[in-house]
Amino acid sequence: MSDTPSHPMHHHKHDLAGYQAEHFLWSASADGKVGTITLNRPERKNPLTFDAYAELRDLFRALTYARDIKTVVITGAGGNFCSGGDVHEIIGPLTRMTMPELLDFTRMTGDLVKAMRACPQPIIAAVDGVCAGAGAMMALASDLRLGTAQARTAFLFVRVGLAGADMGACSLLPRVIGQGRASELLYTGRALTADEGLAWGFFNALHTPDALHDAAHTLAAQIAAGPTFAHGVTKKLLHQEWNMGLDEAIEAEAEAQAICMQTRDFRRAYDAFVAKQKPVFEGD
Repeated sequence: MSDTPSHPMHHHKHDLAGYQAEHFLWSASADGKVGTITLNRPERKNPLTFDAYAELRDLFRALTYARDIKTVVITGAGGNFCSGGDVHEIIGPLTRMTMPELLDFTRMTGDLVKAMRACPQPIIAAVDGVCAGAGAMMALASDLRLGTAQARTAFLFVRVGLAGADMGACSLLPRVIGQGRASELLYTGRALTADEGLAWGFFNALHTPDALHDAAHTLAAQIAAGPTFAHGVTKKLLHQEWNMGLDEAIEAEAEAQAICMQTRDFRRAYDAFVAKQKPVFEGD
């Protein structure tokens, strides 16, 4: 495959490091490989609005075609992650909507989770303070989660009179922490403490609040420096194999790995090993 921009396969690819976000903050690392989403309404613990949901969904969809961004960090400003749907700007209006309007909304919020799982970039959630409702779902839909001792993660839908079945919670949460633990959190709506989150496998690690940002970005940079085409394959199969028996999964992995063996990064790793050097991956 040609590397020239004129190749037809490149026409739908674009760079996102310079993306201008409207309803949250977006920044890219100096090398353009790590994108950071910062939910930025700290005075209200970073609630989501209809517009923020839609823009997040669209950004994760666009990331599927990004040439530059290899990993994504999602975090919140002011010592909290996200308090979920804004009580005044979302919850209130929902009580006055018709059934078709409500379904439009719930499908849109579900589309955000689908877009997060479908983009090839591993997503790291850096969770401090309040992480509730749709905010907890965004953390859950990420690939990795780092927390602080102050992190309070609540799937609190039951507390507002709704089902724990929201944005894929009944599918994703049991797979991360187990069916019994997920059932407890979804029926009670209580907050998951940081220590429970670490012990149950919700958090990969805990850090102090002032170290959380650097820890997330160090991990994101480390993953971004890896073979990013292969990372995309890992993410896709972690998702698709839910629906496969073991024989189908082994065949899917055989095919996927054969494709990865054709990448230049596989050859780079071999050449580096032979030369007793550390491989430098370029993502192709």
